[in-house]
Amino acid sequence: MNANMRRPTWCEAAEWEARVQLAAVYRVFHLMGWTELIFNHITLRVPGPHKHFLINPFGLTYDEIKASNLVKVDLDGRILGSSDYPINPAGFVIHSAIHANVDDAHCVMHTHTTSGLAVACMENGLSYTNFYAAQLHDMVAYHDFEGITVHDEEKSRILKSMGDKRLLILRNHGLLAHGVTLAHAFALLWTLNRACEIQVLTESMRGQPLPIPSAVTERATRDSLQFSPEHGAGQNVLDALIRRAARIDPSYQE
Repeated sequence: MNANMRRPTWCEAAEWEARVQLAAVYRVFHLMGWTELIFNHITLRVPGPHKHFLINPFGLTYDEIKASNLVKVDLDGRILGSSDYPINPAGFVIHSAIHANVDDAHCVMHTHTTSGLAVACMENGLSYTNFYAAQLHDMVAYHDFEGITVHDEEKSRILKSMGDKRLLILRNHGLLAHGVTLAHAFALLWTLNRACEIQVLTESMRGQPLPIPSAVTERATRDSLQFSPEHGAGQNVLDALIRRAARIDPSYQE
């Protein structure tokens, strides 16, 4: 059955398509183990003139999320329409700051993966010593830990720390990416998280990691097409993962 055939009467077609795609990505995160009980967030702008966005209902695990139970909120955190669940204030603060102030940040992703958090806890942060990190030359910013992100006054400091970068390592906390599409943000975050996984393993071994010269990382980043919106920005990869999620459980489309 086509996902649009399941669209409820209260939801316009463009919003429903966004809901289905976002719910699918939550299922992809579940399959990849990028989960933290009921915490962390992927948010997506709702098509239209307003900066409303969709966020996961607080209390559900990622494999319970469906198009219909995603929560639509405005930039003040007001729930638009009805919802059986609240939203997590800690997630709203970070995501709303970016959605409100970065015009092309249509998707924001935040994770606490073990490897990503481990690197976030290291003084030097990301090490440019592996294939994946080499594709992130001058693409990563850092924000110092201020505690649980429930205070609005931290928003301006997060934005200042992030600057014009699409990737942000929240020190002692986790990883964050924003992109012009779900696939764009996913490609960025996957590459950063993969770089962190390899770094954690590399630094557990005897000997010294082999640094990659900045001239090489600059060229590798320029040559990598996966982050370029004009080249699909990871859409083919994300589509393949969504197909896998759909084969296992297509209920995210409901």
